[in-house]
Amino acid sequence: MTDERPRVATDKRTAVLDAAIHLVGTEGLRALTHRRVDAMAGVPAGSTSNYFRTRQALVEGVLDRLLEQDRVQLAAIGAALPGDARELEDLMHGYVMFVTGDDLVRTRARFAMFVEAMATPDLRAGVETRRSELRGWIGTVLAGLGVDDSATAARVLIDYLDGLILHRCTSHDDGPDPRDGVARMVRMLLPTAG
Repeated sequence: MTDERPRVATDKRTAVLDAAIHLVGTEGLRALTHRRVDAMAGVPAGSTSNYFRTRQALVEGVLDRLLEQDRVQLAAIGAALPGDARELEDLMHGYVMFVTGDDLVRTRARFAMFVEAMATPDLRAGVETRRSELRGWIGTVLAGLGVDDSATAARVLIDYLDGLILHRCTSHDDGPDPRDGVARMVRMLLPTAG
């Protein structure tokens, strides 16, 4: 992980939000101030507060931007839905490795937002929106693979992946490659995968 600034965004508001995500993902939610975001984004002092008057508005903006980015990624993945258990294993394993590797900063920011949402009712709705969209997408995938109760199976799979990702993000020892655990979970949910 590097401490480089986020890539240049197409507009200043997006640049501010991407810088805020980078700040939260590298230094935690306590580091999120308008002044620190201005410096991280390389924008004139006061720019962040022009878009987000309060810290709460900035936090909500960060969550909205994370959700927007997640939707883009999900849409890209959704174009090639897995057709069998092995493809689902590959997809889930690839996802875990991506969010705990190249996308680690955003993953840490996302978890920080989830923790903040426990104490902030306004954020809880946004977090639940993300979870519902993800459960719906995974449920659709699982239904397509013949799972009868795909909604429950989606919840189980997402809970497992969230735990695995959290462990990999917070542990000094990532442990062994998670492919075997992911494969076992998929086989459990898709008994015909055998």
